[in-house]
Order: sequence, then C-alpha cells, then structure tokens
Amino acid sequence: MRKPMLAGNWKMNKTRDEAIQFMLAVQDNLPKTVESVVCAPAIILRDMVKRATTLHIGAQNMHECESGAFTGEISPVMLKDTGVEYVILGHSERRALFSETDEKVNAKIKKALEFGLKPMLCVGEYLSERDAGKTNEVLERQVSKAFDGVVIEKPSDIVVAYEPIWAIGTGKSADSYIAEEACAYIRGILAKIFSPRIAEEIRVLYGGSVTAMNIREYVAQPDVDGALVGTASLKEDAFLDMALALKQVVKRSD
Repeated sequence: MRKPMLAGNWKMNKTRDEAIQFMLAVQDNLPKTVESVVCAPAIILRDMVKRATTLHIGAQNMHECESGAFTGEISPVMLKDTGVEYVILGHSERRALFSETDEKVNAKIKKALEFGLKPMLCVGEYLSERDAGKTNEVLERQVSKAFDGVVIEKPSDIVVAYEPIWAIGTGKSADSYIAEEACAYIRGILAKIFSPRIAEEIRVLYGGSVTAMNIREYVAQPDVDGALVGTASLKEDAFLDMALALKQVVKRSD
C-alpha cells in the first residue's frame, strides 16, 4: 500500500520559535494514515527533530560530498546527525537559481541513500516546454538521469514530486488530469529504470499551488499519492486541513 504523503516545503521561511509553535499546533491532530512531512530551513532542523512526534522532518537541500571546502553547504553527514528523514533534491529553484544539473542531482540522490536519507526528487517543465509539447521529454530526461546507477533497497523511501515550474508560486495550478497524466508517465519511467513492482511502491506527488481547497482533486487520481506544498504549508490550519483531506486515501501497489 502506498501511504499518502503531505510534504511541506517551507523554503526560506520561519524562525526557530515559529517552527516550534507550528509543531505544537499540529502534531496532536495529524492523522496516522497520512505521512506528514515538513522540510524546513537547515538552521532549525535539530530543534524540530527533537520535538517531532507525529510529524516527519526533512531538509531542503544537501551537498553531494561528505565534507570539504564548500562554504555555506550542508553535507549528508550533517543531515544524518540532525536526525532528519527526508531531503528535497532537484527542486526547480535549485536548478534555476543555483545551476544544479541532472548529474549533480544524481550524485546527491546516491549520497543521500548511502547515508540512510530519503530523497524527494523534484521534476517538472517550464511553460514554454509544455507549450512546445516537450513535457514528457523533460520528465524522461530528469527522472532517468536522476536515478542513473541508483540501487533502491526500499522503494517506499523514495519520493518523486511532479512540480510543473509554471505552477509553483504563481497561483496557477495544473488540473487534476494534467497532474495524473504526468505522474502516471513518471511511474512508467520508473518502471523502465527499475521494475514495474518497484515503480508501484514509489510515491509520486504533485506540487504547484496546492491548497486545502484543491488537494482532494489531485489525490483522487490513481497515480497521485499526495502533495508537495509550498506557501500553504506555512499555516497551521491549512496544513492540518490538507492532512485531513488525505486521511481516507489509500493507494494499492500491486
């Protein structure tokens, strides 16, 4: 069974005190049938892990080297030491603003798995690429290169998030049919890389202007196992509403 996931990406938001207040407000009310994750700024991860009960904690980025002269970067050794479970890799903002390549994302995924961290791979196309009919081509390249040479021991620890770049933080969102089409295509790529069985166990999320109002439409689709949420995940009430919306969703992996 693929357990539905709600993953919040806080990006560069929230102080330590704000993060703790958020956790105090939501943790007692999160449904057990949903895996609720928050990926927070690195500087507050340790404080969050210490207080985590029902909430799972993740990082937003990671360097592919264990140590070295990389000012400002965070290694997998450091993340593992904080106790986080997940790490977002290949986010479109990292690709666009920090020139991360598919090859670098691949190296990060391998290193994350080596240290027992669960990677959340982000993939997605620009509006110009969608308009040119290249969505599948982009997804094929990003997913195939990200998992090149990767060996998966526990498929349920792998997450892939389809985040069309044109729908991130814009107020625009892909409708549920577009999301399903892309997520199903991604699962097909995973089946070719690994196996159909492994592909059915990997969770594929949708991300892009997801709110408590529209999340049900997405997760009703057979290949959408939850959501990676940005702005809406910053508010306690909205986060809880989205988690509760996923409560009854169970996806079979057979």
